[in-house]
Amino acid sequence: MNHKVTSKSMGSKAANILNNHNSSNIQRQLAGSVLSQRNPNNQTGAGMEDIASRVLNSDKYSSETKSLAASLVSQSDKNG
Repeated sequence: MNHKVTSKSMGSKAANILNNHNSSNIQRQLAGSVLSQRNPNNQTGAGMEDIASRVLNSDKYSSETKSLAASLVSQSDKNG
């Protein structure tokens, strides 16, 4: 079990992104994973962690996209 879960405000932000037809595919992927982290029984997979890491290390993504990526990385069990 992952003891770190997505905050209510980040979950709301992720839901809004999923409901916005103008959201990019990467935003939707990240948002879906962020929402799944509301459940403590769910854990981010290595593939999504890799995508989130690449988003954070790139200059081409918006601050909104990076905040989703940061949320995912912070949920990693590797971070204690």
